[in-house]
Amino acid sequence: MKILVVDDMPLMRHVMINMLRKLGYRDVVEATDGSQALKLLQSTKFDLVLTDLNMPKISGKDLFMTIRSNKEWGYIPVIVVTCEDQKDIVTELIRANVDGFIVKPFNLATLKKQIDHLQKVQAQATDSAQQTQ
Repeated sequence: MKILVVDDMPLMRHVMINMLRKLGYRDVVEATDGSQALKLLQSTKFDLVLTDLNMPKISGKDLFMTIRSNKEWGYIPVIVVTCEDQKDIVTELIRANVDGFIVKPFNLATLKKQIDHLQKVQAQATDSAQQTQ
């Protein structure tokens, strides 16, 4: 699984990357903001995006909306990481089918639970698609 970690805070990126490595994910790429993430998405195929919500240039919300509206990337699961309780933005992202939320600070078990849930949902979707063929 190739994972893109997007956060403007270097320490938070490194924490997430180290957690992912502890979970056995080795193919991890980092971006310093949403703008850099979009450039990486244009040249690389990712299986998951973990993005901070509040970032300069392009926010996590705008990054997520861009991913969802793009024909080539719309399928990529996105987990939004945030330290704020902004109910209006959270509600908007849920309506737009965000794949998960993680509230900072979080631990390894929380990250694992989110990724495991995504993989379970994807496996169920694949099974359903195969049964209808």
